[in-house]
Amino acid sequence: MVRQVGLLPAGCQPWNNDVVATSGDRFVYCATLAMYIYELDRKFSEFRLISIMSEHTKTINCIKFHPTNPDLIVTTGSDKQVIVWNIAKQQVISKLEVVTREAPKAVGWTTVKYTDAVCFIQGTGPLNVWTYQNGQKLQTFKEASGFSSHICQFRWHPKNPNRIAFGHMDGSISICNIGGKSRKEICRPESMEEDDDDPVTALEWDPLSADYLIMTNTFHPVRLIDIESGTVITEFKLPSAAANVHTLAWISGAPGMFVTGDVKSGILRIWNVSKPTPIENIRIKKTGIHALQTISIERQLKKKDARDRQVSSTSPALAPASTTSSHFALPPAKVVCTFLDGGIGLYDLGGRKWDFLREQGHIETIFDCKFCPYNRDILATGSFDGTIKLWDINSMTPIDSSPGNEGVVYALSWAPGDLNCILASTSKQGMFIWDIGKGRIIERFRDTNKSAVFCVAWNQKDSKRIMSAGADGYCIIRLVNGEIVQKYRHPGAVYGCDWSPDNKDMLATACEDKLVRIYYLATVADQPLKIFSGHTAKVFHIKWSPLKEGMLASGSDDCTIHVWDYSQESCYQVLRGHEGPVRGIMWNWEIPYLLVSGSWDYKIRIWDIRDGACVETLLDHGADVYGLTSHPERPFLMASSSRDSTVRMWSLNSLVQPIELNVLAGKPWTSVLGSTDSAMAIGNPPLLCGKGSKDLKAEMEAGLPSNNRDKLIKMCSKFFSPPTGADNLWELVSVVKGLDDSLLSQKYKRGIMHVKHLSKFKTSEAQEQEMVKMSSFGGGIGSLSREGRLREAAKIYIQLGNLQRYCELMVELGEWERAIAVAPGVSMDYWKSLTKRYAQYLSKEDDESLIPFCTAVGDPETLIEFSCSRGQLSHAVLTAQVACEGVFDEMSQTYASKGLCNGVEPNKSYQKSLTNTVQKLADWYFYNGSPVLAACCHLSVDDCQQAVQRLIQGHELELAASVGVVLGNVPEQTFQALEYLSRRCEHLGKWDLAVDLLKLIPDNRDLMIRCCAKCAASSDEINYLHRKADLPPLDKCLHEAETLKNQIKPVDCVRYYVVSSSPEVGLDIGLEYIKASMSKNRWSVDDIFPILQFMGSIRADKLQQHKLDRQRMELMCLCAYVGALRAIRLGYDEIVRPLFKHARDIISKAGLCLPVTDEVINKEMLAWDTICMARTNCYPGPLELSRVTASPDVMQRYEELIRKAGGDNHPDRVGQDCASNSHLPSHSDVHVSCVSQQRVQGLAYFLEDGKSAISPNEALMWAKVNPFSPLASGLRINPF
Repeated sequence: MVRQVGLLPAGCQPWNNDVVATSGDRFVYCATLAMYIYELDRKFSEFRLISIMSEHTKTINCIKFHPTNPDLIVTTGSDKQVIVWNIAKQQVISKLEVVTREAPKAVGWTTVKYTDAVCFIQGTGPLNVWTYQNGQKLQTFKEASGFSSHICQFRWHPKNPNRIAFGHMDGSISICNIGGKSRKEICRPESMEEDDDDPVTALEWDPLSADYLIMTNTFHPVRLIDIESGTVITEFKLPSAAANVHTLAWISGAPGMFVTGDVKSGILRIWNVSKPTPIENIRIKKTGIHALQTISIERQLKKKDARDRQVSSTSPALAPASTTSSHFALPPAKVVCTFLDGGIGLYDLGGRKWDFLREQGHIETIFDCKFCPYNRDILATGSFDGTIKLWDINSMTPIDSSPGNEGVVYALSWAPGDLNCILASTSKQGMFIWDIGKGRIIERFRDTNKSAVFCVAWNQKDSKRIMSAGADGYCIIRLVNGEIVQKYRHPGAVYGCDWSPDNKDMLATACEDKLVRIYYLATVADQPLKIFSGHTAKVFHIKWSPLKEGMLASGSDDCTIHVWDYSQESCYQVLRGHEGPVRGIMWNWEIPYLLVSGSWDYKIRIWDIRDGACVETLLDHGADVYGLTSHPERPFLMASSSRDSTVRMWSLNSLVQPIELNVLAGKPWTSVLGSTDSAMAIGNPPLLCGKGSKDLKAEMEAGLPSNNRDKLIKMCSKFFSPPTGADNLWELVSVVKGLDDSLLSQKYKRGIMHVKHLSKFKTSEAQEQEMVKMSSFGGGIGSLSREGRLREAAKIYIQLGNLQRYCELMVELGEWERAIAVAPGVSMDYWKSLTKRYAQYLSKEDDESLIPFCTAVGDPETLIEFSCSRGQLSHAVLTAQVACEGVFDEMSQTYASKGLCNGVEPNKSYQKSLTNTVQKLADWYFYNGSPVLAACCHLSVDDCQQAVQRLIQGHELELAASVGVVLGNVPEQTFQALEYLSRRCEHLGKWDLAVDLLKLIPDNRDLMIRCCAKCAASSDEINYLHRKADLPPLDKCLHEAETLKNQIKPVDCVRYYVVSSSPEVGLDIGLEYIKASMSKNRWSVDDIFPILQFMGSIRADKLQQHKLDRQRMELMCLCAYVGALRAIRLGYDEIVRPLFKHARDIISKAGLCLPVTDEVINKEMLAWDTICMARTNCYPGPLELSRVTASPDVMQRYEELIRKAGGDNHPDRVGQDCASNSHLPSHSDVHVSCVSQQRVQGLAYFLEDGKSAISPNEALMWAKVNPFSPLASGLRINPF
């Protein structure tokens, strides 16, 4: 199946006020159409995106968490809907259609007179109350009505449920007491004219007072209001007239303190109600802050030893509190900040640092996306928000953004080659060329009478020519200097245009009149060479095939795609299936019959144009899909963009599965590459036909034969692998194999490096940061200031242990005392020299702080000179006298011995610490859905075995096998990856290829038997497979099995029966053997698992026979029970209980009589659950069984369970699987796992009934320990 491998989330909208909400361990922000929900991951103490929820069809106006239930949230939208959501279940609880002229602008929760009611307001009121659990009926509060000015927002008092405050458009507030008196439209800013509006942008009750609140207006500063008297207690003063605040929030746990965000400069200001000026100003970003909310964080304090409190006369002096007049100790809170450029971040106030920051994000529809032609890692996006943004798809971070705002950007086209320019079309500004290197617009074309330009195309064969199509009915060809070459008039708006990849003078257009036209620029005539008709509505996009000459596709509002053959002057195929107008169209660069389309029905469809079949439908976007693109050097990675303001990355590898496996299996080039005509033949397997694959073959043939296989595997892996970390991984493989440092790419030092390179490359990075001293620096998005870069360099130097460079940079930043504190680590002579320099600096500044420093280094001359210069002669005399008495000489001698210098050999005792740290980083990447980067971490310390194991656990099987083959030193993991790939081939019906992959494993006979046993085909086909696998034919296998049966060798007997014509005989023998083994004392998994593997490989059609019902149920039960024990051994804790429960349910359902009973399983489940709960409670520390509070019987059961599974810390234990990017949320339907009863995060794996779903990780772990489906149907599960 096509899987999602990357997500660029939408930015936070900057239009409405209440677009951020926090509750407990969650925070939520609103994009235009969707909510993005983040939750605290306590394992790594960080917030992660867990779901994207969308139901509104127009802009979301407001969100609010339930005050006591963190799972509930309510939203209102411009579509006049009020929706209550359950975040935990990711579902809509209730929905209300509001029948009014205006959409609700503010929403909240109330318990006045009702239980769990939602309240909302629009215009001037009244306040509507909706008991969402009891249908659509609305009520109103009469006290909250009759306002003369529109409402911006409202807040219920946190302690008084009958009191509510409203903020108005005219700048005033109203206080309503339900059942009591109200004060309406008070505290309007005094400086305002009568008719002027100054909307209330933020309004918050003081959590410690019943009568105080703080508020701010669009143009007026923050005020503290006493609502009883209707007076302003404090008007808080901003530092300058340029400052402006639109958002604020109280800081929980810090009484009287609140934080504001500057809408113009990106400055957080911390205030206390007792002081009219800010306590602290923190510039967190260059862009203005739109909205913020605080999250209270409980800090875990270390327990103090009683000895820490003992003080004596010789004890070191304690440092004073960190709060000083110049440095305020900020409270331990985190602030969710959203910015005007769509950025979103979580700022740690106490730590004065970002926990995470997404610099930018599109805040509106992304109409187009295109890969950079000379760098496959750069993606450009153009949006309704008026910007073009460049993204690094490896990290999904912004690289650059176009200058200014262009209104609406409809289409993009890169200049050919490495010209580094983008041509873009807009709604009203014509079109323009952005020179990315120069950082400016170098050409504008405004000759379209301000009508929209819908599409642009830069001729990839002639870089001087560009083309545009617009609402004025013209397709215009011009040179990049603006000179018009040709204008083709159409009877209606022209929505699409494209240059032929085979002829620089041929082009195609898509028109509102339902026609597709082909033009030839070399002719003088302005008439089309050919007109194609067939669409029944306007044609929107048109694309030439890059592989099949003369073939092109058009998408239309009639919901179809037509494929045209220009050479035959006919329609080749009509593709039907979309339920809305078609927008995005993309041909694959390597497979000539693959075409991808995106539509207003929110779906992406992938088509085989040979027969018109839709081979895959992708549902993860939450709105219309507009942009589709891929890169010829990475043709099976696709990017899509949508009205949901996201960009999603997709791996199309599953559509061409056998190709990379053919390379791994050592198949000839003919099974990998082919001609376009042969690939287009129906029934032929997929073959690569594009330029990228041909270049790959040419590079291979130019190399040395000695290392061709490893090189081919490596190059093909890069060709097929998704971007995140694959290039980094292969460079680390090369480093491990001894590649010279000079051959490493420039990208290497920006990724995960081998530990032996850290110091070298980090020193280089620090030196680059220092170069800012000698140059004027202009960077891209998020670039640091000169001071910031020097601090970054200093941070690197201190990590490298280069203390002297750190000290010098601290001096450059003016932080002398920090430098002096560290200087003894270099040497005492250096410390003394640095302190003298500081004293000289202070002397020039006439700062008496130099006195202790001069004294410390024994420098009486400077002290005397300083005192004399200030007229303090008595001080100078005293200093001179002390010097005469030799005190300063004694100080100098004290510091004669030198401290340790940098550059000593690292202590080998720290190696374990290094390894543990790398392991933690690898775990973080792995559970973040990035097993490739986790593998990079392990390779950085030469742990090849764990690196390949991580790839297997992350389901990057092709990459695991490829890396394992090239490394050559991890046979066990490599063979395991090949075995799983063989099982994938079984699923695809590629039995030949499955056997070929198993042949790469030396001791493969049992694997071959299990593979061939599953093949349901004719006798001739099975015998052919047996010959290929070096197994006897069916009849000889049966004869061998009967011979072994007579010799009473049950395991060997079953081995041959399963690949004979009578596998059911082996089933009976095997079951009797297993029952006998389990009836013995102290049996273990190792006693029965080998034979169980053979029995689990019996053909499904044989097992489904009615006469084998009892044996089938017994086999499934035993496989589930032993699978649970195997799961314990492997560390698959998540599925242990479901497997036990599955075995117990089969026993109860079928009434089976086995050595393991449902009573035994219940007791073992209780023991397992008890220990799991104890392990959870003691996290993150290790579990000590001796401290677990449980009955002796429970502990004995658990110990017996572990013994049967193979003991604690078994060498096979690897931990849970986490498939690459399985954590990525989608907009598609929510599924609940039938195994764990938990919501499936991201894409679900569907079982054989087409309805039941489990998570991909559950499916993989289940299949590795139990071959049969969780539905107990007798069919096998194969998610590989």
